[in-house]
Amino acid sequence: MTLESVAVGRCTNTHRLVQYAVASRLLILILIVIWRSLLSPYDTSAAINPPCLSSSSDPSNSDAGPVLFPKVGSAIETSIVWDGVYFTRIAECRYEYEQTYAFLPLLPLCISVLSRTVFAPLVPVIGYRAVLGLSGYVLNNIAFVFAALYLYRLSLIVLKDSEVSLRASILFCFNPASIFYSSIYSESLYALLSFGGLYYFMNGADCYATFWFALSGCARSNGVLNAGYICFRTMQQVNEAFLSGKRTCLLMVKIVLAGALRSLCILTPFISFQAYGYLNICLDHSVAEMRPWCRARLPLLYNYIQSHYWGVGFLRYFQVKQLPNFLLASPILSLALCSIVYYVKLWPEVFLSLGLRASSTEKELVGSGLSAGADGQPSTVSFSEDRTRSILQDDGTPRLRKRAIKGEHLVTQPSEREEPGSLQYDPAVILPFVLHLSFMVATAFFVMHVQVATRFLSSSPFLYWFAAHIMGSPGIGKRWGHFIWAYCAAYVFLGSLLFSNFYPFT
Repeated sequence: MTLESVAVGRCTNTHRLVQYAVASRLLILILIVIWRSLLSPYDTSAAINPPCLSSSSDPSNSDAGPVLFPKVGSAIETSIVWDGVYFTRIAECRYEYEQTYAFLPLLPLCISVLSRTVFAPLVPVIGYRAVLGLSGYVLNNIAFVFAALYLYRLSLIVLKDSEVSLRASILFCFNPASIFYSSIYSESLYALLSFGGLYYFMNGADCYATFWFALSGCARSNGVLNAGYICFRTMQQVNEAFLSGKRTCLLMVKIVLAGALRSLCILTPFISFQAYGYLNICLDHSVAEMRPWCRARLPLLYNYIQSHYWGVGFLRYFQVKQLPNFLLASPILSLALCSIVYYVKLWPEVFLSLGLRASSTEKELVGSGLSAGADGQPSTVSFSEDRTRSILQDDGTPRLRKRAIKGEHLVTQPSEREEPGSLQYDPAVILPFVLHLSFMVATAFFVMHVQVATRFLSSSPFLYWFAAHIMGSPGIGKRWGHFIWAYCAAYVFLGSLLFSNFYPFT
């Protein structure tokens, strides 16, 4: 396969993916309109919008006159439900109450900027709060399309298979938490920044990756977990330097310091926001009036809000009355657990050694040009992004594949001599994604409100890679493909029905 054909195929897949992403967002928005017109909301309090506590932070005071299309504005306002109410309120009035600090500032800031610039001419037409809602909808749906594109580009680097990468990205377009990616929630913005950061991370552009990861920490609190990718790479670089014989203390210190500084940059936005909350809430009151968390040795506002207002904590959700919510989250948790177990069964030594044993085994095989699997035997996976890929032929000799796309490792199409369901990725490369998903699964099951797992885990690339691989496997692939698509379709319809009408979903 020539370089030109690979490039043409990639461009075609990109166009197809954009069509799927746009179509999926239109489907969600159409379903929202249909369900809202057929059913009455369970809770109608979302339309209540009292004036901001501080008149100086309420831009709507300057346009108190009647709007041209009040019904359109009212329809947009009443569609803002659940957490969207908080994000819109923060964009309009800033942080007024203690519990609003559970919502990080990037999405409200972007909504506020759009409403005062691009969509400012619409304020006299539909009203300021409706413009805030419209800004949130437009922003998140556009962000989702770009998130799907970055997931595809990331998948090409890791999986080295354009067909599986496209399938995984299309699965993301219709993922079970789709309703949140088209609503005024931070999922779309976080997915874009997380996938984009991972794409630059896998390309070795650490500065760009750090910047994108830091921004993801401004969108959602779990963005701080992306620092784990930097820590993982730092650990591997130290191990490789040790194995290569470059055991100088200066080199080790440089690697560790660089990794520590990048990790600190990723953590800084979240820490700064906690400090901002402390300054606003704790320093304006006397000691007697201070909130309990202000007097803590480590005053973390986010943890206090999650525990005090929403009952989040270790095993606190393990109650009989919460059984329906565990059932609601069971499909995504089962899929995530299966993907992790599948990886561990294939490469237990890579998983248990955090990829360090794989690095040492590959070093021994550099001379022969072959990479090694978890059992120490030559494998068909690449072990370095800078080397030509080696694949064993039937006679046991290596057959080389040249780099297909410069800067994107080895993006190849399956050969006729390879099994359709064979794995093409390096287990050591994909390990940090598995570890990241493992931590998120444990957190969702033991600590969080478990029903939130559906959207909490929906930003994990490894979930889509595993599902796409299983769907392409011979034999069981077709049956599992029907099951996975049925699960996605059911949650797309169920989520749009319940969520848009203010019924509990996830």
